[in-house]
Amino acid sequence: MTITAETTTEEKILNAARNIFTKKGFLATTVRDIATEANTNVASVNYYFRSKENLFAFIMDETIKKLFDKIEPVLNDETTTAIEKIEICVGYYIDQLLENPDFPFFMVNEVLAGQTTLPMVEKFKTLTDSVFAKQLYAMQADGIIKFQPVNLMWNITGMIVFPFLSRPRQLEAGYFSAVEFEMMMKERKKLIPVWIGQVLKGE
Repeated sequence: MTITAETTTEEKILNAARNIFTKKGFLATTVRDIATEANTNVASVNYYFRSKENLFAFIMDETIKKLFDKIEPVLNDETTTAIEKIEICVGYYIDQLLENPDFPFFMVNEVLAGQTTLPMVEKFKTLTDSVFAKQLYAMQADGIIKFQPVNLMWNITGMIVFPFLSRPRQLEAGYFSAVEFEMMMKERKKLIPVWIGQVLKGE
């Protein structure tokens, strides 16, 4: 979100927190860091969010809600095929992560450090109860796919998220530039549905 004269103090704090949390991680970030980045004071941060923990939880919930609000209607559309759903969802997820490519790396680091839990886990039931999941289980029952459909969901997630997790180190090593990474991820928007489609066809 671009900071403008009309941006509220609360929005400035949220924007600042997203930036600082991503750069420094939850433990290393202080409320003062966030206040400085937002060009406000510590009292304002505490007024709106009470604590750093509340602010972090708000941002996590907001991010996951934004993703699932967009894809839930897609996953539950009875007029589209499983592969069509995959094409739409993969494209949307990659677009969202390209807007903040360091966020997945930061989020997983926080989970491994034991500071938080992945909100995605709580939303997983939404995925497993969807029309998309039912389509996959029907394909399993018909013998079209010969594996547990959850494996397919994990594979799709891994194909999307892993490049972002490895991105910071690969950029540091000079394997590619940020622009090249973005180009490759846009290429993956087309490739992942093709690869998954081949699995669904038993190729």
